[in-house]
Amino acid sequence: MTTHEPVLPIWTCGGCGGPWPCGTRRRELRAEYADAPVSLALYLGAQLVRASADLHWVSAGALHRRFLGWVR
Repeated sequence: MTTHEPVLPIWTCGGCGGPWPCGTRRRELRAEYADAPVSLALYLGAQLVRASADLHWVSAGALHRRFLGWVR
């Protein structure tokens, strides 16, 4: 189990304090969803929707880059 889970409603990492998903959590998610990249994108899209309600002052583009921009 990871310690790099989001701290809500500020969406920082509980493991390192950086913006969630942090670099460590991104690596963990890539490994966890290695055989299911579409599922990873769907999961992160759902997290983006949740975060947008909490982080309403952050631009949509910045949230997209943070949650989905690194998924390829």
